[in-house]
Amino acid sequence: MAAQDIVIKPIITEKSMDGLQQNKYTFKVAKSANKIEIAKAVEELFGVQVASVNTMNVRGRSKRVGMYTGKTPDWKKAIVTLKDGSKTIEFFDGLI
Repeated sequence: MAAQDIVIKPIITEKSMDGLQQNKYTFKVAKSANKIEIAKAVEELFGVQVASVNTMNVRGRSKRVGMYTGKTPDWKKAIVTLKDGSKTIEFFDGLI
């Protein structure tokens, strides 16, 4: 699996922006990816050193439009902590 297939997109929320001060970055990742693959993908894509990776499976929400009910898809979230002294990820620099 390529690094671009593992890291799908960054998550931009108030809670994830609070983690930037502690060098924690949040990403939506492939459901089949494990912590080692996620760490290698982030290091390859952004040129940083990863200290740890925490993952969680997020359940999709129930949605209703009129009389029809459905469900948004389940997905996986990864919180990546960078090593001290590692450079920051440039994508997030303008958002702080």
